[in-house]
Amino acid sequence: MELLSIGEAAKRLGVHPNRLKAWEKQGLIKPVRLPSGHRRYPVEEINRILGTGGIKAEPDTVVLYARVSTKKQADAGNLERQLERLRAYARERGYRVVAEHSDVASGLNQNRRGLERVLKAAERGEFKKLLIEYPDRLARFGYAYLERHLKYRGVEIEVTSQKEPEDAHAELVQDLLAIVTSFSARLYGARGGRKVRQGFRELIEDAEREHKEQV
Repeated sequence: MELLSIGEAAKRLGVHPNRLKAWEKQGLIKPVRLPSGHRRYPVEEINRILGTGGIKAEPDTVVLYARVSTKKQADAGNLERQLERLRAYARERGYRVVAEHSDVASGLNQNRRGLERVLKAAERGEFKKLLIEYPDRLARFGYAYLERHLKYRGVEIEVTSQKEPEDAHAELVQDLLAIVTSFSARLYGARGGRKVRQGFRELIEDAEREHKEQV
């Protein structure tokens, strides 16, 4: 039986050696342990993974994804509480959590490290369900495309809550301001963009005051 070192096995699979250690913890790959304690991977095991198109996760394996828009929210504990609620949800349903990912970034930001890790793990076939509290934690826009991509990879998105948090409205306003700033800066330049942003912010504040007065 031909055995490969962790570096050789990782190179053949196109992943980082730490990924193989994570797969081992999840029971997705079984290395041979030498008397020295070093890992060795049977070539047959590597070929099996390559031949089936990747790791095959069990039906109960899930990944948690949480997001808040600002560092202030994260420092206030909002991100950790979101993860705690997702963990409790997974425990209640007997799911096996294989990874947790999170971001402190706008839902408009497409270059989120945590989201990127979720997508890469899905493409490797490491889990079957993605747990999020509500759709815009994953993306403010383009949720349907992400859902379709994950479904193609055999991953189902499970939304754990239908009730948005109290600060969801504030996040939406900030995202809208970001969109207005981006487009107005392209049309009118940086200085003109700031003026449009300020005008839009004042418009939103006026609308919110009128709503409160009516209530």
